[in-house]
Amino acid sequence: MERVLGIGGYFLRATDPQGLSAWYRECLGLDADDNGLWRQETGPTVFAAFESGTDYFGSRTQRTMLNFRVRDLDAMLAQLREKGAEVHPETQDMEGVGRFGWVTDPEGNRIELWQPA
Repeated sequence: MERVLGIGGYFLRATDPQGLSAWYRECLGLDADDNGLWRQETGPTVFAAFESGTDYFGSRTQRTMLNFRVRDLDAMLAQLREKGAEVHPETQDMEGVGRFGWVTDPEGNRIELWQPA
């Protein structure tokens, strides 16, 4: 059986694609080229399905949630707050898994930030 090799892309609809791309670059440091190609660091990726009624993604109209691995969750959340981003006030610790925090991008998409254990 053939298998997928990894995440090949994540695509978002946006009312201001250039502005949203700039936000990801300036606030999260996502260094994508003009074609959107981003060479990410090696590390774990989680693929999980959630119940359709979950509030975990924020708005129930949001069907998917992007999760970024970060080295230092507290530093990343502080950086986002300095830039005026909408950061969720609480974080979550999961023993053996890591720490989680959340931010909402300018288009209203909730993003999870994960500092692996």
